[in-house]
Amino acid sequence: MSVDVPPASTRSRWLSALRELGLVAIMFLVYKIGRIAATGHVNEAFDNAHKVWDFERWLHLPGELSVQHRLMSWHWLVEVANSYYAYVHFPATVICLIWLYLRRPAHYRWTRNVLALLTGAALLVHFAYPLAPPRMLGDTGMLDLGRLYGPAVYGAPETDQLSNQYAAMPSLHVAWAVVVAVVLITATSARWRGLWLLHPVITLMVVVATGNHYWLDAIAAVALLAIAYVLMRPYYPSGRVEVVVAGGVPSAELLPAVQASSEAGAAPHQRLPIEEPVLRR
Repeated sequence: MSVDVPPASTRSRWLSALRELGLVAIMFLVYKIGRIAATGHVNEAFDNAHKVWDFERWLHLPGELSVQHRLMSWHWLVEVANSYYAYVHFPATVICLIWLYLRRPAHYRWTRNVLALLTGAALLVHFAYPLAPPRMLGDTGMLDLGRLYGPAVYGAPETDQLSNQYAAMPSLHVAWAVVVAVVLITATSARWRGLWLLHPVITLMVVVATGNHYWLDAIAAVALLAIAYVLMRPYYPSGRVEVVVAGGVPSAELLPAVQASSEAGAAPHQRLPIEEPVLRR
């Protein structure tokens, strides 16, 4: 069944975009306020850090220190890793959300809700389990590569009023990177879309090698994300919407089957399906 989708007015589209931008900004502001409010548990954060370090050794996980030493064999790679940690995490997520909003609205709404649920759960963990990152455990040999080589994201913990540096678990760097990779793989059809998995893999290695997170931080992040996905599964986008393509010219977003039929000499049709699904009601 085909439906004609009337073009949205420019004004309504701008209002919708501003509403979404405001919603995301409010969620981010609430998270930052809550993250800062979770400070003040320094001794507990260091006690937990040593417990996590010892528990990882009991599990025979690869040592963060050995990963950091391998990275430091190439000083230029240290700066690349620090830059990836500082400049890729948040912009990549924002760019992904903007693209989804413009090209895959249903996937955008679902992903936005997953991120909100995941980040809210992470904030609760920050309150319940303050944790100093590996870079603060000088007795283990770990170094703060951001402070030593730059670019540095954080200032001195005792004077930093903009972030809670004792909130290593879970790693939202890893969790958000997984979300970006998963949605870009599921919402696109390019043959190389599997390469998006490199983003969370690189992020994992970066956060560990730079001393910002433990392996267990990443494991906890993926566990929380799995719970968020399970809770949001009933609302996953499904089905199709058919729109009128101006002039009957196939769009670059057409399904492969439609493109194949067009190439085979099928009669021009004004209503062609695109990949964008709708949310289940």
